[in-house]
Amino acid sequence: MTEEKKDSKKCSGKKNIMFAYGFIQLGSNFVSAIALAAIAFGLCSVKQESKLFNKCVEEIIEDGGTNYEAVNYCNGGQLKSLREQLNGFNLRFDF
Repeated sequence: MTEEKKDSKKCSGKKNIMFAYGFIQLGSNFVSAIALAAIAFGLCSVKQESKLFNKCVEEIIEDGGTNYEAVNYCNGGQLKSLREQLNGFNLRFDF
C-alpha cells in the first residue's frame, strides 16, 4: 500500500506540471491571436490611407499637374509648379 501511495504522489506532481504547461500554452496562443488581430487592424488603416493618397494624386494629375506636383502636394507640400519652385532659387542658365 505504501508503494501505491508513493506512485500516486509522483503521478500527481507530473499531472500538475502538465496542467501548468497546457495552461501556459493556451495563454500564449491567446496572446498571439490578439497580436495578429492588432496587426490586421493596422493593415486595414494603411490600406485606407493608401487609397486616399492614390485618389489625391489622381485628382491633381487630372487637373493638369505633374506626377511630382501631385505626390508633393498629397504628402503635405504646397501645390506649385516646378517652374515656380525653381524660380525661387533664382537660377540662371546663361552660357
